[in-house]
Amino acid sequence: MSEHVYKMIELTGSSTQSSDDAVRVALTKASKTLRNMHWFEVVETRGHIEEGKVLHWQVTLKVGLRLEE
Repeated sequence: MSEHVYKMIELTGSSTQSSDDAVRVALTKASKTLRNMHWFEVVETRGHIEEGKVLHWQVTLKVGLRLEE
């Protein structure tokens, strides 16, 4: 088994649909310019409320990128 080293970055995704969709938005956008994303951890979830309803979700993630050899 080879040894790996990871760099951790932080991303924030947003969505009007759900917190899960906010995660997908962040990872999909990041995957267009970043390589070797291997894992993520949700570190914060926020939302915007108007008239008692959630209108917008924001989710902050830590993402692990495996460094190339």
